[in-house]
Amino acid sequence: MTTIETPAAGMTCLPAAGTTRPLVVGLDLSLTSTGIAGEGWTDHIRTKTRGDFRLNYLAGQVGSFIRSADLVVLEGPSYGHAALAGHEDMAGLRVLVRNYCFRHQIPYAVIPPSSLKLYAAGYGKASKGEIRSAVADRYGIHTEGAARYDEADAYVAMAAGMDWLGYRLAEVPERAAKALAGVAWPEQVPAVAA
Repeated sequence: MTTIETPAAGMTCLPAAGTTRPLVVGLDLSLTSTGIAGEGWTDHIRTKTRGDFRLNYLAGQVGSFIRSADLVVLEGPSYGHAALAGHEDMAGLRVLVRNYCFRHQIPYAVIPPSSLKLYAAGYGKASKGEIRSAVADRYGIHTEGAARYDEADAYVAMAAGMDWLGYRLAEVPERAAKALAGVAWPEQVPAVAA
């Protein structure tokens, strides 16, 4: 397992010294409000910039959060989403984050939005509000402000990753746990000390 020397940008504290739990980071990538989560915390990255400057900024900020991760779990694209504005930049951001993971040998997984919703709320068409409520009820994580839905989605992605590694963070109904089968998990599993 990786030991964190300094907190990622925006983190208020480090995991307890001597912890053997993996550092899993969940991401809900967005061009305007990226949600980020780890066990017991959430954060977000917001920007109003455009074009390549925005992509460079977001990739750098995300990198500061995931640089020490044992596993990164990204929410996948929503292909049925009606708004296509920014589609190319959004795809570019996903590729930049995946490439960062590849270059730094950080295993990553992609969880489809329907699997994320199933894991969070028990069905694949749950609303953003239902996911946020499920995160508050199941994990005691209350996301607030403009990025509340992005952070809640990121928390679910992280929780699914922890569950896949064998560190379930809370009781998950059997139906919801079936969502793990729909995730593109990495072939390489991070080694974590027992």
